[in-house]
Amino acid sequence: QLQLKQSGGGLVHAGGSLTLSCAVSGFSVTTYPMGWYRQAPGKERELVAFISGSGDRTNFPNPMKGRLTISRDAANNTGYLQMASLKAEDTAVYYCYEPTVGRWGQGTQVTVSA
Repeated sequence: QLQLKQSGGGLVHAGGSLTLSCAVSGFSVTTYPMGWYRQAPGKERELVAFISGSGDRTNFPNPMKGRLTISRDAANNTGYLQMASLKAEDTAVYYCYEPTVGRWGQGTQVTVSA
């Protein structure tokens, strides 16, 4: 069964860092592409990071560009999103997404206090 199970997130002060995890089952995380999205209250869900299936292409659209690292670990079959220099406006629910099969993680709350 194809599943994406997220962990990480929580409350952090502005300027701090967090790492989100997305544990994958049913397919290899290093074979398929992965995207990370976020959705703030009252706003549309937006893409913040993407990595191709081969891992040779990454994309970091605004507004978090320059503050993110996306990676994958074959041993744990897990994708990661490292976030640095967090700002209050980064507060949102963050989701991992596998576009080939159209499967979302359950989401994890990130709250950045000013």
